[in-house]
Amino acid sequence: MSMIHLDTSIQSIQKILTQLGWINNEKVISTESPGAGNMNVVLRVITDKRSFILKQSRPFVQKYQDIPAPVERIDIEYRFYESIKGSSLDNHVPKVISYSKQDHLIMMQDLGDCDDMSSIYQQRKIYTDKLEQLVRIIRQTHQTKPPKGFPKNIALRKLNHQHIFVLPFLEDNGFQLDDVQEGLQALSLVYKKDKQLNLIVNGLGQQYLKTGDTLLHGDYYPGSWMNQGNKVYMLDPEFCFVGFKEFDLGVMTGHLILSTGDVSILEEVVNLYDSPLDRKLTNQIAGVEIMRRLIGLAQLPLERSLSEKKSLLKLACDMITS
Repeated sequence: MSMIHLDTSIQSIQKILTQLGWINNEKVISTESPGAGNMNVVLRVITDKRSFILKQSRPFVQKYQDIPAPVERIDIEYRFYESIKGSSLDNHVPKVISYSKQDHLIMMQDLGDCDDMSSIYQQRKIYTDKLEQLVRIIRQTHQTKPPKGFPKNIALRKLNHQHIFVLPFLEDNGFQLDDVQEGLQALSLVYKKDKQLNLIVNGLGQQYLKTGDTLLHGDYYPGSWMNQGNKVYMLDPEFCFVGFKEFDLGVMTGHLILSTGDVSILEEVVNLYDSPLDRKLTNQIAGVEIMRRLIGLAQLPLERSLSEKKSLLKLACDMITS
């Protein structure tokens, strides 16, 4: 049987869900986008009885459809949710309702009226109670023993590796950074030509591709954090794998520094995490994440002057090389 393909047609969604046996005596009233998505097709479906989220992976990145991506990533996301089921993390992730491996399709709880935490880039601050929850959630994830045979997710990691550790640091990578902000291309060349920096970044990239001993979310940044009142949810663990905990913590801290401009937040995160880790490695990953978000393809809704970006790039380089 061929794979079902989601579209926004009410009639099509009604037919698909009925065919899968996911609805019974239930009428689809409308569909809508629950928010901007990068990797997958994501729909909110509203019926005469409830609402829920449908998420499907395709063999490309949904936002950049000329970039191929492994279609099985939604299956790995499902395995992540299964791995943490029954733990305290149940209260911080949406519940899986149904899943079709053949169709790379998952039906999930609709968290309702909430937004991701990308607003912190504009607010330039993170509230203490939210930071405490975010660190607690990732620590609990890291304390979850990955089940035997957990997927290595190597195909998606290789794609991610290119966009984190390789392409942002190439002089000729096809990115038109001056289209993002005039002067950014020239600013980036300082770091693309830095041999010591590139040598360290290459080594960090090789470490990222190795299998470790800790269950990771793999993309722990504000776009994967949902804010609902006083509660924080963790979403989109499709980049998950068993690796080194400093990767999640470094990515997280990199975005907090990008948002606040305050490097001391690294110390705050480390203290809240309250578990042994390699601080230098965390620092280096944070630096790489800052740099790749400023001079790579995966740009953020980050309104910063060229001068501010220059300072952030210098800070990130120092974090990596010091």
